[in-house]
Amino acid sequence: MLVRELTFRGFRNLHPGHWQPDTGVNILYGENGQGKTNLLEACWLFTGGRSFRGARDSEMVTFGQEQVNLKLDFFAGGRDQQAEINIRTRRQVSLNGVALPSAARLAGVFRGVVFSPAHLSLIKDGPEGRRHFVDSAYCQLKPAYVGALTEFQKALAQRNAFLKKIKEQGCASRDEEELLSLWDHTLAAAAARLTIARSQYILHLQPLAADIYNGLSGGREQLSLSWESPVYTQDATPADVARNWEQQLQAARHADKSAGFTTVGPHREDLSLCFGDKPVRVYGSQGQQRSAVLALKLAEASLLQRVTEEPPVAFLDDVMSELDVSRQDYILNHIDGWQVFITCCEPSSALRMQAGKVFEIKQGVLKE
Repeated sequence: MLVRELTFRGFRNLHPGHWQPDTGVNILYGENGQGKTNLLEACWLFTGGRSFRGARDSEMVTFGQEQVNLKLDFFAGGRDQQAEINIRTRRQVSLNGVALPSAARLAGVFRGVVFSPAHLSLIKDGPEGRRHFVDSAYCQLKPAYVGALTEFQKALAQRNAFLKKIKEQGCASRDEEELLSLWDHTLAAAAARLTIARSQYILHLQPLAADIYNGLSGGREQLSLSWESPVYTQDATPADVARNWEQQLQAARHADKSAGFTTVGPHREDLSLCFGDKPVRVYGSQGQQRSAVLALKLAEASLLQRVTEEPPVAFLDDVMSELDVSRQDYILNHIDGWQVFITCCEPSSALRMQAGKVFEIKQGVLKE
């Protein structure tokens, strides 16, 4: 997986132009607000995902312009390909000259992983962000997982609407109880697919993340990952997990009717990150927390490479901050076989780089 050339017009503060990066490590430097992250964001959109900064499409159009036009020439699937994104009020996407019904159809075609300072929320904030990380990563690995997520979310919304109705109308009738049992069965089946996928993904991610963190830290700490689910064990069959979820839903039914929504399920699961038995969120320094998130992201890339036999592109935004020299050196010189994009404020970070290209960006203008 390689970015050959990115062409951009009307995107944020970037002056219209094109960019031909190196096939290895690429460093983008410049002061804050000059457009470094904008370039990474423009490339990232071709994974089919939303902006990793949480921006709406309309917010990415240059002030005073009517639309964004992005073209990406890339190598994937053993051949050169081209994708194009146009943004007015919504994205219009084509791949190799063929219009696609949605940007999500690019998932699995151009694969990438991204680290940005906002991803420190994976450790600092609540479990919702960690679930989103696992779901997004697994969607790149198995694009069909999008359908499983949609099915669960639809079933959850319908059950919640029914619970809200029961709460507003008072005690449920016998017919309503029977209908709720049907919703339990439907939701449990959809929930099982999510729980199994997430648990097995983390099982495969764990040794990769531990190995990468060991390299980043010089062996000073050992990182461990585990997926926290009340219904999953490694020897459980899909039928076991679905049955376990159905039992959980039945046990929580009284609480659910009182609350007016579903209080148990995959939407309450969490990813645990620890040094030994100590949570990284509580005991990790800023540098350790940043390294743990980076290890997650690079492990995501390693697993993608292992399964698809093609390394994804790595986008590392402001990754050097709060990392000591040895950790910076690991990033610059020990990520082999991938195309990597790194943003930083100071060009001095590039002095230890053994190969690759360095680009400066100033007021939206890019130069090598």
